[in-house]
Amino acid sequence: RTSDGGKTVGTIEVNLVKMGELEEGETDHITADTQDQKCALVRECTATEGMSGKDNLPSLNAVLRNPVCKLYRFPTSDNKWMRIREQMAETTLSFHVPKELINLHIKEDMRRNQELKDLGELAPHWDNMRKSVIAHCDQMLSMYQDTLAELGKHTGSSFKSSCSKGEKTLEFIPINLHLQRMHVHSPRLKDALYDVITVGAPAAHFQGFKNGGLRKLLSKFEAERRNTGYQCIYYSPENTAKAKEVLSNINHLQPLISSHADLLLSSASQRSPDSLKNSLKMLSEKTELFVHAFKDQLVRSALLALYTARPGCVLKKPAVPRNSAEEGDDVQHPDHPSQIKRQDSIPHHSEYDEEEWDRVWANVAKSLNCLIAMVDRLLEKDSISDVKEGENEPSAADCKVLHTGGDWYEQLYPLVITLKDCMGEVVTRAKQSMAFVLLQELACGLPQCLTLTLRRDIVFSQALTGLVCGFIIKLHTGLHDQGFLQQLHTVGLLVQYEGLLSTYSEEAGMLEDMAVGISDLQKVMFKVIEAKSEDFLPIITGRREHYIIEVQLPGTMFELLPQEIKEGKLLRMYPVLFNVGINEQQTLAERFGDTTLQENINQENLELLKEYYKLFTEKMPPDCLPHFQEQNDLKGLLESLHQNIQAKKRKNVEIMWLAATICRKLNGVRFTCCKSAKDRTSMSVTLEQCSILRDEHQLHKDFFIRALDCMRREGCRIENVLKNVKCRKYAFNMIQLMAFPKYYRPPEGTYGKADT
Repeated sequence: RTSDGGKTVGTIEVNLVKMGELEEGETDHITADTQDQKCALVRECTATEGMSGKDNLPSLNAVLRNPVCKLYRFPTSDNKWMRIREQMAETTLSFHVPKELINLHIKEDMRRNQELKDLGELAPHWDNMRKSVIAHCDQMLSMYQDTLAELGKHTGSSFKSSCSKGEKTLEFIPINLHLQRMHVHSPRLKDALYDVITVGAPAAHFQGFKNGGLRKLLSKFEAERRNTGYQCIYYSPENTAKAKEVLSNINHLQPLISSHADLLLSSASQRSPDSLKNSLKMLSEKTELFVHAFKDQLVRSALLALYTARPGCVLKKPAVPRNSAEEGDDVQHPDHPSQIKRQDSIPHHSEYDEEEWDRVWANVAKSLNCLIAMVDRLLEKDSISDVKEGENEPSAADCKVLHTGGDWYEQLYPLVITLKDCMGEVVTRAKQSMAFVLLQELACGLPQCLTLTLRRDIVFSQALTGLVCGFIIKLHTGLHDQGFLQQLHTVGLLVQYEGLLSTYSEEAGMLEDMAVGISDLQKVMFKVIEAKSEDFLPIITGRREHYIIEVQLPGTMFELLPQEIKEGKLLRMYPVLFNVGINEQQTLAERFGDTTLQENINQENLELLKEYYKLFTEKMPPDCLPHFQEQNDLKGLLESLHQNIQAKKRKNVEIMWLAATICRKLNGVRFTCCKSAKDRTSMSVTLEQCSILRDEHQLHKDFFIRALDCMRREGCRIENVLKNVKCRKYAFNMIQLMAFPKYYRPPEGTYGKADT
């Protein structure tokens, strides 16, 4: 470029005899002929180009910002030249996704607080408990609102630097999130694209790690909550999750049913048979889902528990559970297999009619049946004039059939009102009972449960932001790959995280946070929709533990998708995490500390990976994926990964290489993470890139180390360091690097003292 930053005026080709430090013993393989040793690096500062060429798409450029591009030329084993374009870009999603999530948290928490207030009159003990819970929840709600307001003021860069990881106002934002891309053009091989998402490990840095991370904190909290006698009823995590699901279904289905009922009446007023049939079909489907949601023992038990919490209720035995040590085995109601532990803590009262609830929600089904019968009669009479009026009538016990000679609207209106009234009674009772369950959950763990919820929200926000970025980029690159698209809607998407955290001191807490955050991504579903405007940013809906991400594509790209995806099929994610600490702190953990955390995480995620592979082999044809029948078959790679995890070898980076290879062969999304995605991550992604060039694109074996040093010295990752700490130095020193595996050490002159 010109000196004033104007247009590009040319390129500079640098021929190097020596690039970086040679590994010991390699000099014998390098000839003295400088022509054979030529490696060319063309530095390219083309920020205005964006993700150029076929990647230059409005929908992709909507989420990618400030690209850094480098061009390389390396020799192949047959003395040809390969060209490599290395790119790095930050993403607008770094702030968009967390803001969307926090906004959903605020709405969800406000709705929950209102549901607690709507419980009605409670006995003094329960009422005081409710007031305490609402007060704590209001404080948490205020904090979320303040955080959202602060994020709304943010302008400038679309990424959070490593130096800002401890800032409270930015704690929901992922650290140093970037796309790292390598585009390879080989003389005799097909062009190839390789993507890795680099991001700091999802962790609550502002909260700190004095007491560990989420994995340890959640386990400890649940054990204390289960084993300590509280002045409330204990519901298991599964039951509280079920209560949240029931409430969510109510809030989702009730307005839908009401809307479809109104459409039914509108069709009736227009006397449109086809429209009436369609409206009835939709109304029936949603009402059946609504009724099914309440066929659960938890709802019945919670209604009984709420009854005993009303003022003036005289109990045969106290509602407060005894300590678990005194209780012995859980007691279950003889008529129903209980889903609630310590069922004897929920009293039974002779005046409470347990069958009343069955009658209430059964009335919804009966009302729907009356409506269906009436519509059938109206349509039949409309089409066949000589049908007897009494045929196919519902029984008089179920509904009162009106004379069918009059207006359709007039005859359907009272039945619709009855359906809505019955549904309203069910909603009121079910909402109160499930809100009472959530009251127990919150009251039994104040304030720790809210603190843990905050921490989990922070970690999940960081993890989800990276996942959304990875999914969108993978979708764009795979739009013309029919095998990938079939795999996406048939099996789901594999998302593989490579962790480089140690299991020593604070990084162990980070790893515990990261493990839970990535595991929580299993509950996220994706849906691809056609964009209706020029705004291609994703839309997030749902609640905690059940989010749907709607990814928008332009019409021309949307048409390339299989019919199943176009019709809105939800796409599953299969996140897996494999961690191998590589720094000097991991040396301390291996010799004097404990590596059990890493071993357990790797073993657990190996099982998840095997589960995904099993689904893949069951649901996909064997010739679907281009890599499936390669010499290094997936089954052998999985077995090798299993053996390496079982071996418990120190700093066994073979685990990461195998996991990454399996992920690529299964069309997955790759992530690489360390504390800040700056130094160790840079060593890992550059090693991965050069390994791919060697193994897949015939990079000359004598130039592997030179290419590796070249990328680390002059490539995109040193630019990432500069973006984060305003210095072109990886934050390593000589003593630290002595503990690093051989191929994870940067070349001389590229490391030294730097703030991180």
